[in-house]
Amino acid sequence: MENIRKRAKIFLEKIEIEGKKKKIAEIEAQSLDPDFWKDTVDASSKMQELSNLQKVLEEARELENLLNQQKLSEAEKLLNKLENLLYLSGKYDKKSAILSIHSGQGGVEAMDWANMLYRMYSKFFDKKGWKYDIVEVTPGEEAGIKSIVLSVSGSYVYGFLRHEAGVHRLVRQSPFNADNLRQTSFALVEVMPDIEDSIDLEIKDEDLDWDFYRSGGHGGQNVNKVSTAVRLKHKPSGLIVSAQAQRYQGQNREYALKILRAKLWLLKEEERKKEEQKLKGGYKTPGWGNQIRSYVLHPYRMVKDLRTGYEESNAEAVLDGSIDGFIDEELRKL
Repeated sequence: MENIRKRAKIFLEKIEIEGKKKKIAEIEAQSLDPDFWKDTVDASSKMQELSNLQKVLEEARELENLLNQQKLSEAEKLLNKLENLLYLSGKYDKKSAILSIHSGQGGVEAMDWANMLYRMYSKFFDKKGWKYDIVEVTPGEEAGIKSIVLSVSGSYVYGFLRHEAGVHRLVRQSPFNADNLRQTSFALVEVMPDIEDSIDLEIKDEDLDWDFYRSGGHGGQNVNKVSTAVRLKHKPSGLIVSAQAQRYQGQNREYALKILRAKLWLLKEEERKKEEQKLKGGYKTPGWGNQIRSYVLHPYRMVKDLRTGYEESNAEAVLDGSIDGFIDEELRKL
């Protein structure tokens, strides 16, 4: 009891309740000015910030009430959740995110594994109450997916997901082999913040090449009679992104720009980390070399994070979206 109260007191002091109340009043006052809504992107960002602040204060009051009512187990559960917010202090941690999954070595096995990861993350998003849209998907020839790009919206999405980036390894008996041989498959997960319009990134119209084409799916499904799919090339960097999952060209254009901004940010961030780590003498190139987690379904069942050592024996639950333990451990390690 005393330990929970002590932790709660530290948390309530660190979140600076009075400062948050002042910020809420400030944003509410700004929203009453008709000019506030002229810049829809900035207004939307401010209203999302307002919602986040109000939610934190609401949960802080709930924590105090639970402690006053001596409901210790409920208080501890809420406190565990709230304490994670203290670790989410990065510049973009409060933002939404763009998550991509790419199948790797292993052929049809790897494509099926990429699809399993998509299912795992989509179930996790549902549990968190986050909204997500498919921006781009490339199906596998026989099964699964070669790659998929998701736009995930909600509070602190990037902060919670950013440590999921890296290589995920699956070991199982192959369902695609008559001999049920043991098979190892790999998939790469990329996570980028949805940074919207950023003063740190300038994208000039003359640096963009747009290409519009008809999107389609397997078996003639979802084939459009108009050119709604979008392919966008950023000439200075050579980056190419595409978006075709939405019904209207305008929506796909917005998603393509969103992905491009995120990828340009990622390039800058990797360069910054490279320079930083050079001074420390230990830079690792992001990508296929960085295995972060193993999911073993045969000959035993175990999911283990190779960075924190955290593991779960209920692999089925993990693949059904119960990945909170892995995320919490990674956050608390920082």
